[in-house]
Amino acid sequence: MLCAVYRSPKRADTYLYLAHPADFSVLPETLAKSFGKPQHVMTIALTEQRTLARLSVSELKEHLKDPGFYLQIPPPPENLLKKELAK
Repeated sequence: MLCAVYRSPKRADTYLYLAHPADFSVLPETLAKSFGKPQHVMTIALTEQRTLARLSVSELKEHLKDPGFYLQIPPPPENLLKKELAK
């Protein structure tokens, strides 16, 4: 299975994964608007040998089946004040 990866021009470190060839009609309208015009980054083969940063290949394949896409957003920033107060 091939997967196309797109970067958002509006949101830093935000990526959209779609089955290749990409069908943007599966995206909810609000997501499509807030994501902006997708910028193609790469197309990858989803094999069991491949490792991904935030989820497994099998999890990504499930997302590509239903709901038809995977949106990768950056983790929230660490609250350093809260961390220090907890000490």
